[in-house]
Amino acid sequence: MILPIYDQKSRLKILIAVLALLIGAATVVYTNLLVQRVSEREQQQIQLYAKAQEFIINSEQDSNTLFVFSEIVDANATIPVILSSDGNDVLAAKNVKIPARTSPEDSVERLHDELQRMKQQHQPIVVKFGAGQVNYIYYRDSQLLQQLRTYPLVQLIVIGCLGIIAYFAFSSSRRAEQNRVWVGLAKETAHQLGTPLSSLVGWQNYLRDSDRFKDEPIVEELGKDIRRLEIITERFSNIGSVPVLKDENLYHTTRNAIEYLQSRVSKKVVFRIESDLPMDTPARINVPLFDWVIENICKNAVDAMDGRGSITLHLRRVRTRRTWYRRGAPARQVAVDITDTGKGIPSNKLESVFMPGFTTKKRGWGLGLALAKRIIENYHGGRLFVKWSEMGRGTTFRVVLNQ
Repeated sequence: MILPIYDQKSRLKILIAVLALLIGAATVVYTNLLVQRVSEREQQQIQLYAKAQEFIINSEQDSNTLFVFSEIVDANATIPVILSSDGNDVLAAKNVKIPARTSPEDSVERLHDELQRMKQQHQPIVVKFGAGQVNYIYYRDSQLLQQLRTYPLVQLIVIGCLGIIAYFAFSSSRRAEQNRVWVGLAKETAHQLGTPLSSLVGWQNYLRDSDRFKDEPIVEELGKDIRRLEIITERFSNIGSVPVLKDENLYHTTRNAIEYLQSRVSKKVVFRIESDLPMDTPARINVPLFDWVIENICKNAVDAMDGRGSITLHLRRVRTRRTWYRRGAPARQVAVDITDTGKGIPSNKLESVFMPGFTTKKRGWGLGLALAKRIIENYHGGRLFVKWSEMGRGTTFRVVLNQ
């Protein structure tokens, strides 16, 4: 069973992404329409400019030509324009920015470069004057039109940045809320276990002192379960607190965790521990929390094998991604690879298995692996991930610990 909360979140994310794409597409389409209209208007303005130039050249200077010059020709203060005799020589230029201290030779070169850019952008407009002679007017988009063309890209970048900021803010808030829920649930569980646990300790002492149950194995078995409950209570108490990490013997700690679990699962499940490390290799761990991680991963492995198969724990040294550790010394890390012969995990579910509430069992809360990852990565500064999985062959979880 996969809890529907993640399907709902996925659908919500898809819906938000689709809405963002629609808004972005609508913005681009609308801005392109505006760009097209402004471009057409500038083209009409330049055509009118060309006719005005033609009128001025072919008319005698009077009040009409002065009016045309001031109201049409001189009124163009935004669109860069060059008047050329043959497409190469520059006769006049308007709205072409040239620095004030530029030499005449550099000015001519700049105007020639500007003319080439104008040729690539728009077709020239012919200006006819006397005896069939012609000049050509070249122009390019105004700065306003250029800014308008880039506006959709700028807007999409801004929207994208705001979306990323909102996503990380939401994720941070959600993680903080999850942390509060985890801590509150763990503390309350530890508190609730305290009362019946004290009662069980009293009942065990009573049975141990009773002649009726003297030398009964059930009393000692009850004591083992009570100690186990005490360990579980300690685990829950450590959630939300800064755990004390010590250099513990990794092999013996792992073996002790397996021995308790092995006596409480199917006899058809075979546990093996292999090691490439010296027997006294230490790792910085909190034993109760580390035992909890091993237990959760192995229990999931037993369920994946339907109570029949093998679980191999392989201890090895790994190359660390972290180049520096405490006091500037090179970091050293070891790993525990936990391999089962179960059903395997589909490739599209490898990341989802660590999400709280994700489970494929008919009965289960989907908290075991999520809690294990939190313990290793948040409390031990290590890593927990699926190293390998193949459908029908099994899965390997890797627990990376610091030394």
